[in-house]
Amino acid sequence: MTVHPAASTVGPTAAPPALAVHTGLAVLADRYDAFLVDLWGTLHNGVAPYPGAVDCLRRLRDAGKTICLLSNAPRRSQAVVSKLRGLGVADDDYHLIVTSGEATWRALRYRPDSWHANLGEACFHLGPDRDLSVLEQQPSVRRVTSLEQATFVLNTGPLSYDDTLADYECVLLSCLDRGLSMVCANPDLIVEVGNRTVLCAGILAQRYEALGGTVRYHGKPDTGVYDLCLEALGLTKRDRVLGIGDSLRTDVDGGRAAGIHTALLAGGIHRDDFGCRWGDVPEGAAVAALQPESARQPHIVLPALKW
Repeated sequence: MTVHPAASTVGPTAAPPALAVHTGLAVLADRYDAFLVDLWGTLHNGVAPYPGAVDCLRRLRDAGKTICLLSNAPRRSQAVVSKLRGLGVADDDYHLIVTSGEATWRALRYRPDSWHANLGEACFHLGPDRDLSVLEQQPSVRRVTSLEQATFVLNTGPLSYDDTLADYECVLLSCLDRGLSMVCANPDLIVEVGNRTVLCAGILAQRYEALGGTVRYHGKPDTGVYDLCLEALGLTKRDRVLGIGDSLRTDVDGGRAAGIHTALLAGGIHRDDFGCRWGDVPEGAAVAALQPESARQPHIVLPALKW
């Protein structure tokens, strides 16, 4: 399926029912036509799928539901497909995959606004080589190896899982001294890799903004990446779409801004806030206490991605 770039539009905030806590998706499937499913922290932990997660996808598919995997992975979609195959997620377990890396690639390729048009061509990549697919087949971008040559910086995240934010202070200050704009290909702040919590590109971007730098983010919670999914799948009834993820900041805020319903997995990055372990069903009051603004609450809370 070919996905063409689309302008970002903010849909109406979906009016939620009373916050509901469920043990699985079986009782919810009939309410929705399509499901936008996060990857890291939802379907898998970077090492293996969570128990019951792949089975849940297949049950949704067998029920005739449309499944889109929506990830803030800072790589093009096809690169993530290969990763999923290695984890035992088959191509026919879902209908479409969209990544923040894909959205970033399209923004650099098509330059949809004046901000992107003014980036120039010389890109300094701040991130590991596994994310270089974002720079492939880019006729208007050339990778440079020094900040002195760069006209902008592409941030895909720390080089190593062991790195800390302090490790990047010098390079961020050097970018700032040169007045470089930053394109952030993953708005996530942290992610679970196995049993570890590691930093993502979003935390470097936040620090760059705090220092006075200019950043443009691609991926959740930006509504543009939701538009990309929904338009590619031909979905127009946004209140019949459920976004599932483990992050209030990206999955819930992004889904609400895009006008779809949202389900938060309590066993993900917020499990300590909920006071529960993976697979535990939290009390609805724990969600309200964690994020009290009613307009920003998830519509549904689940313990994990399971049927």
